[in-house]
Amino acid sequence: MERVTGIGGYFLRAADPAALNTWYRDCLGLDADENGLWQQGAGPTVFATFESGTDYFGSRSQQVMLNFRVSDLEAMLAQLRARGADVAEETQEMAGVGRFGWVTDPEGNRIELWQPV
Repeated sequence: MERVTGIGGYFLRAADPAALNTWYRDCLGLDADENGLWQQGAGPTVFATFESGTDYFGSRSQQVMLNFRVSDLEAMLAQLRARGADVAEETQEMAGVGRFGWVTDPEGNRIELWQPV
């Protein structure tokens, strides 16, 4: 059986694509080139499905949620708050997995930030 080898892209609709690209660059440090190519660091990627009624993604209209690995969750959340980003107050920890926090981008997409153990 032929298999996928990784995530090749993540695509978002946006009312203002240039402004949203700038937010991801300035707030999360996602340095994509003019074609959107971003060389991410090696590490685990989780593929998980959720019940259709979950509120884990924030808005029920949001069908998918992007999760970014970070090396220091507290520093990233502080950086986002300093830039005026919509950061959730709560964080969560899963034994053996890591710590999680959330931010909502300017277009209303909830993003999960994960500091693996």
